[in-house]
Amino acid sequence: MPLYKTITPNSQTVVKIWKIDESYDDLMKPLTLKPETLKRVLSMKSELHQRGFLSVRHLLAEFGYTDADLFYDENGKPHLHDGRQISITHSFNYAGVIVSDNLIGIDIEKQRDKITIIAHKFIDYELDYLDENANDYIKKLIAIWCVKESLYKLFATPGVSFKKYFFVIPFEIVDDSTVAWIDYEEKKYRYNIHFLEFDGFTCAYAIA
Repeated sequence: MPLYKTITPNSQTVVKIWKIDESYDDLMKPLTLKPETLKRVLSMKSELHQRGFLSVRHLLAEFGYTDADLFYDENGKPHLHDGRQISITHSFNYAGVIVSDNLIGIDIEKQRDKITIIAHKFIDYELDYLDENANDYIKKLIAIWCVKESLYKLFATPGVSFKKYFFVIPFEIVDDSTVAWIDYEEKKYRYNIHFLEFDGFTCAYAIA
């Protein structure tokens, strides 16, 4: 399937989401990959992971980039050679890329009840407004996870704790946006957050 969705949060930022309906072979055929990229794809044990990885290269093409325009630093954070900011995500049969002049991060997650099992690992401040008996409790947990994952990608500081340093202020799913903070080493950083739901998935992206 071609591009699933394009979102333009502001004049400097574009989000593109791809629904991965294609086979591995169909995704691979039109691409020209760097040797190290090809090696990485071939080493992946899961075809689902391979297809997600390749669909990101198709999203790059939607932005006018090729695999050669993308590189990763020592922490695994993606960068573009032209200096623009980029963040990448894929989950099951969806992939997303955000490109901006600002610092950004993006995450897509499948909405699953099992999020409750790990909630204690990334929720603290948010317990003040979350209601376990509410109908949207699972969706809010997923949204908070996506927000904190997008913040982690944006902040690019290995080892920071989702629970200890990242804070998502109260929000409603219908609002489609909120504000989040990183409180780290006596400095506070504020980020605008947007999120959306589609086909049983949640996507959140953070913009500095």
